[in-house]
Amino acid sequence: MSNLPRSTVTRREFVARASAMALAGTAAVGPGLLAKDRNSAASAGKAENCIMLWLGGGMGQMDTFDPKRLGDPMENVAGSAYPSIRTNVPGVDVCEHLAGCSTLMDRMTVVRSLHHDVIDEHAAAVIRVHSGRPTSGTIQYPSIGSIVSHELGAVDPLVPAYVVVGYPNVSRDPGFLGPKAGYLYVTDTQAGPNGLTRPRYLTEERNARREQFLGKLRSQSNTSGHLGDYDSMLTQSLKLAGPGFMGAFDLSRETAKLRESYGGEFGQRCLLARRLVDRGVRFVEVSHNLNFVNGTGWDVHFGGLKNQHILIQELDQALSALIRDLEESGKLDKTLIIVGTEFGRPADFDSGGGRGHYGKCFSMVLAGGGLRHRGAYGQTDDLAQEIVENPVSVPDFHATAFAALGINPAKELFTSNRPVPITDGGNPISALFA
Repeated sequence: MSNLPRSTVTRREFVARASAMALAGTAAVGPGLLAKDRNSAASAGKAENCIMLWLGGGMGQMDTFDPKRLGDPMENVAGSAYPSIRTNVPGVDVCEHLAGCSTLMDRMTVVRSLHHDVIDEHAAAVIRVHSGRPTSGTIQYPSIGSIVSHELGAVDPLVPAYVVVGYPNVSRDPGFLGPKAGYLYVTDTQAGPNGLTRPRYLTEERNARREQFLGKLRSQSNTSGHLGDYDSMLTQSLKLAGPGFMGAFDLSRETAKLRESYGGEFGQRCLLARRLVDRGVRFVEVSHNLNFVNGTGWDVHFGGLKNQHILIQELDQALSALIRDLEESGKLDKTLIIVGTEFGRPADFDSGGGRGHYGKCFSMVLAGGGLRHRGAYGQTDDLAQEIVENPVSVPDFHATAFAALGINPAKELFTSNRPVPITDGGNPISALFA
């Protein structure tokens, strides 16, 4: 080797230098912790369960949690659609329709510097935000809810670990983790899941006799193979059909004052989510605006912006009621709240006075969960189109949520004996754990 030119680098030297550069790059650009510090973030996590409010369609950041100068859709002047108001965190403003949240921003952190590279495809963006990874033709990655379900399980064995209050969707699926990390979905906050509600004539006494008879059949049968799988599903269904889980859907057990504080349909779904985590469900996702009360949902192209304020006001009432409810019962630090959406909107208006899609810069919210909240994290330019401080990738956001729940963001999962990191290189936001 002594005869090599001085500029020649051996393979060993190249690997060593590349490793050093990778570590230096991570330290320079990461929003939070290095990989070696992820365990400390997870050990600092105080949350025991999570409620995720999903705003399907794409919440406009400049019209909600990252307001900018006032625009004019009629004159096509880029900017926010509504005036902003101050919050109880100095220097952090929100849209005027978030008046309830404005008094609670010290319990929340708006991550204003989220970004990904999906722009015009809702389905791909929804999967990206739920799984933290781009879609793949060779592997289906699990959703954030499925990972939490897989890692932590239900608090109570008589309830499912993961519930979606809304319609089923592949983006919420367990992927390679398999059905055991899947979800139970409900669309009726009063009746509960289809197929689990007992007929009125089936009293506890009659049900006990049926289960006794079922026990005799089991003792006389070989419950292996497919029959065993069926029997396992039947056992779980009988557990879920009991009062421990199904009792959560009787919202009349809450005071009228509390129910009213949550607001309409979406608010009642959020109240149900709180009742579900009270009973031991680990992760609940609540879909907003299933009935498109503004005509378009959060996907406010053309005329959709006209009644967007209805959605914002619904979100404000439900979210602020949920935070206060959990705080008054002493459970806010134990419950991580996420407000998620697939991407943001541009500051410019389209020809109909609405907005298109924008993935380069958008906002999502974290609340409660024992985090050190600061009102907002990350900074954008004067139109919320470019990130100017503390960029946060979707994997970083996932890593922050996992760490808050005590899940190590550096852990590896396995599919067919192949290791898959629990996040796609994500680092928790260290400022929320300091």
